[in-house]
Amino acid sequence: MRLGPILAATALAALAAACSPSQDKSADAGSATPTAPAAPEASDAEKQAILASYPAPYNAADLANGKSKFALCQSCHTITPGGANMTGPNLHGVFGKKSAGHPDYKYSDALKNAGFTWDADHLNQWLEKPQTFLPGTKMTFAGLKDAKDRTDLIAYLMVETGHKAQ
Repeated sequence: MRLGPILAATALAALAAACSPSQDKSADAGSATPTAPAAPEASDAEKQAILASYPAPYNAADLANGKSKFALCQSCHTITPGGANMTGPNLHGVFGKKSAGHPDYKYSDALKNAGFTWDADHLNQWLEKPQTFLPGTKMTFAGLKDAKDRTDLIAYLMVETGHKAQ
């Protein structure tokens, strides 16, 4: 019986176990900030209940269409809590935030000086044609012409970024 392959497999298994996230010792060493476990994702039923709490027309939006329209945005934006800024800022918690309000993102002067708070109406105007809504923005997105697509996308963002109905 050859022990070489068995020993190699055992060593690889031990190495994999030592490097697995459940065995990560970096937080104990104080060299890294421990990360909180990810929040569980809401079920489709929970998302529909959240959607129903929004004012019209967002309460009747098509979240699947909104998600498909967000595919146009996700090359530049993330929406997860604590998500990275990319070409554009992370959008989690954007509703109710002042324009240019993400502290770790370098905004255009136009957005820094805009002085509004993000809500569904401002986002609708922005998504229709950003350069017309706010001349001087560095956002190059051409816009969404279809009003229903904008409504669905805004509702999707409301649900996925933690917006609470008021």
